[in-house]
Amino acid sequence: MSLAKNIEFLRRLPKLDKIAGLGRFYRSPGAGGAHSPLIETSRFGSNPGNLRMLSFVPDGIPPKSGLVVVLHGCTQNARGYDAGAGWSTLAERYGFALLMPEQTATNNANGCFNWFNPEDTIRGSGEALSIRQMIDHIVRKHGIDPQRIFVTGLSAGGAMTTVMLATYPEVFAGGAIIAGLPYGVASNVKEALSGMFQVPYRSNRELGDLVRRASPHKGPWPKLSIWHGSADRTVNPVNADEIIKQWLDVHGLPLLPMSEDMVDGHPRKSWQNSDGQTAVESFTISNMAHGTPLGIAESGEQFGVEGAFLIEAGISSSFHIAKFFGLTGKVHKARETSLTTTPPVLEGVPNDQRKQSNTGGFGSRTRRREGGIDVNAVITRALTAAGLMK
Repeated sequence: MSLAKNIEFLRRLPKLDKIAGLGRFYRSPGAGGAHSPLIETSRFGSNPGNLRMLSFVPDGIPPKSGLVVVLHGCTQNARGYDAGAGWSTLAERYGFALLMPEQTATNNANGCFNWFNPEDTIRGSGEALSIRQMIDHIVRKHGIDPQRIFVTGLSAGGAMTTVMLATYPEVFAGGAIIAGLPYGVASNVKEALSGMFQVPYRSNRELGDLVRRASPHKGPWPKLSIWHGSADRTVNPVNADEIIKQWLDVHGLPLLPMSEDMVDGHPRKSWQNSDGQTAVESFTISNMAHGTPLGIAESGEQFGVEGAFLIEAGISSSFHIAKFFGLTGKVHKARETSLTTTPPVLEGVPNDQRKQSNTGGFGSRTRRREGGIDVNAVITRALTAAGLMK
């Protein structure tokens, strides 16, 4: 049993706060994610899609900083996905703002963004417009650079990312889709489920036209990073190929990759525009199931923690996506402590999916040091006292 799981076991024991003083260092995130850095804003616009707005703007970020919009997957929420994927840690480290819209149960009982509902996936309507209003609000309030706005998401959040890129392409400089689907391939639940498992053939032009018809925009188009696990049994990996086809056609680029390499042990393909800039890239995460890939970044740091649909794969997708967006060039705030996350069980996730991702949910952060005390040593002594370690 891992240290994190041992701590979670101890947390559930009576009088835990009296065991070697551990209680004051361990903080459970609780249903509301009380210790998350994300702050909710209740008034940001007419909110026709009935979404919640959560955001994080690190102290002291310079004017004209960038913004990343992050969209969670089904059964997830904003604070949980942030803790798992590590976006607020990246935002504080490199000095950019973070916006994390959250689905509501009244919209979708499984917490999925409604990427397949026509009223939510067209310009000027529903959930897409709610997210657009959130962006406008945070840009005005914090002086965000309108040329440095990006969007990314997992699964249903990945599919909703394609919605935002297609319906408001002039807003975004780039996007990243993890285990998602192309824009415009479903207009109801039946078509959505069919598209997840059995991907019908569509030509490059047909897919590209779906994007071109979604807005009056004529270009330039956002750059795009596509991520998918080769062993995904929830969203067929062929969908990644369809997203690539769709956006290569939009960018007017050929199907044949212009370069191929290996990044942290996983194959990457890329396509460059006439200026030599990467317009589209794709990562195939070998033998990975449905989820967001986690790993050690090139800086030697870990961003995020394993959980449901958050899978250790030896590559930090959040870091690489932030780097693709051009947001990691300058450190805003050095990390003074290492962070360890203890993930609680995520309700509503099938057991087989929990097993694939090695644990049942997302968690809060626990400082290794607080007030000069080595918390790891405290935890070790507590586990030893409880008979769980020798």
